[in-house]
Amino acid sequence: MNKIILLSIIVLIALSCGEKKEQKSKSDLELKMNAIAEGYVKLVLEVGKYDQHFVDAYYGPKEWKPKDENLPFDSAANSKLITLADSLLKELELLSEYSATELETLRYRYLYKQLFSVKTKIIILNGSVLPFDLESRALYDVSPNDINEEDLQKVIDELDKILPGKGDVAERFIQLRKKFEIPKDRISAVLEAALKECKRRTSKFINLPAGENFKVEYVTNKPWGAYNWYKGNLFSVIQVAVDFPIYIQSAVGLAAHEGYPGHHVYNILLEQNLVKDRGWIEYTVYPLYSPQSLIAEGTAVIGEELLFPADERIKFEKEVLFPIANLDTKNADLYYEVLDLQKKLDGSGMLAAKNYLNGDWTKEETVAWLQKFELRTKDRAEKFLSFIETYRSYVVTYDMGAILIRDFMERNDGTQENLAKSWEIFNRLVSTPQTPSGLFD
Repeated sequence: MNKIILLSIIVLIALSCGEKKEQKSKSDLELKMNAIAEGYVKLVLEVGKYDQHFVDAYYGPKEWKPKDENLPFDSAANSKLITLADSLLKELELLSEYSATELETLRYRYLYKQLFSVKTKIIILNGSVLPFDLESRALYDVSPNDINEEDLQKVIDELDKILPGKGDVAERFIQLRKKFEIPKDRISAVLEAALKECKRRTSKFINLPAGENFKVEYVTNKPWGAYNWYKGNLFSVIQVAVDFPIYIQSAVGLAAHEGYPGHHVYNILLEQNLVKDRGWIEYTVYPLYSPQSLIAEGTAVIGEELLFPADERIKFEKEVLFPIANLDTKNADLYYEVLDLQKKLDGSGMLAAKNYLNGDWTKEETVAWLQKFELRTKDRAEKFLSFIETYRSYVVTYDMGAILIRDFMERNDGTQENLAKSWEIFNRLVSTPQTPSGLFD
């Protein structure tokens, strides 16, 4: 990688961590911020012409959306886009002496971090390959934690003691899990029941905008297991991949993560509170490779935990979902015990992605690691590797997003023992401009 480019990214990261000063007038600030926000949206849409995955959602003015897509990236495109990004970043920096409310300060920081990540994406499109940690920091505003293989092995050893049978731990886990596979002809009914319950529980703590809605589609041949495509006007399309088996505990996981209080709720609240109520146009576009994704994925993971305190999830699944799926609850307690241990392996996939993308592991070594420490079949390990190859360091948004959101909530008295406070904080996080590094303040 070009050392000058590498140095410029490091310098930009350092600059992006600076705080803005507070003086001058509010109305002028709002006008200037709105103009920068418009430029940001148009820049994201332009970059999206060269990467089909970059623009995850857009529901702003139709005339802004470029007609051309999947264009080859060349030096002319690089020069044009870098100039636009630099211009917008400089305009933001000129606002550093304006006075601002707390919400305006959050908006300023959000725009700066998002623009910085867009510039990084342009540099990557131009052919630069960043080390995994630097790519994570530049795109998602977070440095991944170190993962200790010895700690992961201890979890595997614990699983070895409680899983039925002898031999390979992953194989024994897979055999146990087969007993809890949802029959294909019952997936829709089970997921419908899970979505209904997740929405019911979410609505107790979050005021969902009137008219919000979604639909579910079942798809194949995707690198992911499920995806929320936000369409604007408070509507989502949730796609669920059915290439591989879906297990009973995954129904609530999918419903919560993609729906309530996960991505669907995150997007409808930002649209209602920031786009409709405040006219902040920047939230009509969602660049996938950006700090916004870490907040979105982190809140989706933590929201799933908030929905079902203590053993309420197990109770719901046993009493409601098991019958719909025509599954026997025999061995269910052992299965849930195993699943709790499996959660301690979180981060193993992130480590696999880091070593693979940095060129330290071969494809075969990465698949073997995923089979051992993620307890995947070979087919599922290869599917996850295809996700890594497609989305690269995006994998940090799940584990690091959950870590940052959970830590922020706990530091602000949001715990399982103080559920009302936890939901209050969660509501704020999904309704206001947030950045990963801002959660440390």
